[in-house]
Amino acid sequence: MGSNDWSCGVLLLVFVVVVCEGTSSDQVVGLGFVETRGTDFVIEGTTFLFNGFNSYWMMDVAAQPNQSYKISNVFRETTAAGLTVCRTWAFTSVCFQALDFVISEARRYRVRLILSLVNNYQDYGGRPQYVKWAKSAGVPIKSDDDFYTNAVLKTYYKNHVKKVLTRINTITGIAYKDDATIMAWELMNEPRCQVDYSGNTINGWVEEMANYVKSIDNKHLVEVGMEGFYGDSMASRKQYNPNGYQVGTDFITNNLVKAIDFATIHAYPESWLPGQDDNSQMAFLVRWLEIHWTDSRTILKRPLIFSEFGKSKKDPGYSESGRNKFLSIVYEKIYNLARIGGISGGLVWQIMGQGMESYYDGYEIVLSQNPSTANIVSQQSKKMKALQHNLTDPHA
Repeated sequence: MGSNDWSCGVLLLVFVVVVCEGTSSDQVVGLGFVETRGTDFVIEGTTFLFNGFNSYWMMDVAAQPNQSYKISNVFRETTAAGLTVCRTWAFTSVCFQALDFVISEARRYRVRLILSLVNNYQDYGGRPQYVKWAKSAGVPIKSDDDFYTNAVLKTYYKNHVKKVLTRINTITGIAYKDDATIMAWELMNEPRCQVDYSGNTINGWVEEMANYVKSIDNKHLVEVGMEGFYGDSMASRKQYNPNGYQVGTDFITNNLVKAIDFATIHAYPESWLPGQDDNSQMAFLVRWLEIHWTDSRTILKRPLIFSEFGKSKKDPGYSESGRNKFLSIVYEKIYNLARIGGISGGLVWQIMGQGMESYYDGYEIVLSQNPSTANIVSQQSKKMKALQHNLTDPHA
C-alpha cells in the first residue's frame, strides 16, 4: 500500500468499529427520502420542518483516525439540541472513506445531510483547483470562470459528481445515490462568476449539471448552493442586493431550472454592509429573507432554506449575548414564515466540537461550551418540531 492507501485502511477499521459498537437496527429503519410538494418538504407524504446546522469540516476531520470521534460528538450534541439537518462538504483532498464515516454517523443519529459537491473558493479544492488541473494538462484557460463553460473543466466536475453519487459506502454498504440519509446534493457552495454578472453563464451551467446529477440519481433533491443575489431577469429585484452587488447569479432564473428542487439563501450583513450598525444590518437581513421567501412562494413555487447565517466573534463589539439576540431574531423570523408556508428551516453557520480551534472562523458554536446559545438553538428545534406536528395534524 502507498501511504494514502494505508491511512484509508486505518480509517476504515476505526470507522467500522465505531459504527458497529453504536448502531442498532431500530436506529436506521424508517428513513424515507426527503421530497418536495409545492413549497414544502415532505417525507413519505408528511410535512418536514427542521432546525439545522452547517459543519463544513466533517470530511476533513474524519480523515484523521484519532480525530474522527469529533464527528460523533457533534452529531450527539446536535441531536440532543433537536437539530436534524446538516450541511457539509463532499469535496476535499482526503480519501472518500472519510465521507463514508460522516454519512454512516449521520444515519446513526438520524440526521439528514445536504452535501455540497464543489467549492466556489480555493479552500478544500474548489473552482481554482479544477483550473490548475486543466492548465497542468495543457488546456488553454482564461480565468477561473472558464469552469462554467470549458468542456474539459465541466468533464472534470462531472467525473467527480459521478464518483460521489455512485460510491458504495464501505461502512453501510449503501450507494450514496440510494441512501435516504442524504437529503440533497448541492451543485456548488456559493457560485459566483465575474465575467458575466447577468446570471446567464451560471444558469447554463446549473441547467447542465443539475440534469446530469438527476441522470445518475433521481431519488435525491438538487439545489444550486446560492447566496440569493439577484441578476438581470428582474431588474426591480436588484435593489435588494446589498450595496447593489451582483456576483453572477440570478436567484430567479437559476432556481427556475426544472431540475432544481428548492432554493437557498445565505446572509452575512456584517461582511456585505461593513460600517453599518447592528440595527441596519439586521433590517437588511430581515428584508433579504422576506423578499426571497416571497419569490420562492410566488415565482419559483419551491421550498426555501435559509442555509447560512451567523454572528462572528471577529466583529467589533461582539458579545455572546449579542449573538444570542441575533439568533433569536433570525429564528423567530424563520418560524413565523414557516407558519405561513414556503420556508422549512434554517442552517446556522456553524457548529463545532471541543478541541477544534484550528477550524475556528469566528462563527463557531460549541454547544457544550455555550449553554445560553445552545438553549436558543434547542428552543427553535422544539418550536419547529411542534409546528410540523400541528401542520401534519391541525387538530393536535
